[in-house]
Amino acid sequence: QVQLVESGGGLVQAGGSLRLSCAASGTFFSINAMGWYRQAPGKERELVARISSLGRTYYADSVKGRFTISRDNAKNTLYLQMNSLKPEDTAMYYCAAPPLEPRYWGQGTQVTVSS
Repeated sequence: QVQLVESGGGLVQAGGSLRLSCAASGTFFSINAMGWYRQAPGKERELVARISSLGRTYYADSVKGRFTISRDNAKNTLYLQMNSLKPEDTAMYYCAAPPLEPRYWGQGTQVTVSS
């Protein structure tokens, strides 16, 4: 059974930073690409960033230069460092695997950016 557990969300002012974490099952995590999605109220879920098992990354244009995805295979943890946050980044954030056609989802962590 694959489990993905996110943490690190919260309320932050515009321009601030947050770091999200996603703890994953050990064997599964180390050999699989992972991704972060987000879903704002009334909008479709969108892929924010993904990272391959070897560390190759991809970012949506809306977060490029502000967000950084990373992974620590020794800790079975995926991260999303979010800087220069904007009100439009407000959403529920989910980690998922595989990133392009996810079979597994975490429960989500809420990020709210106030203006």
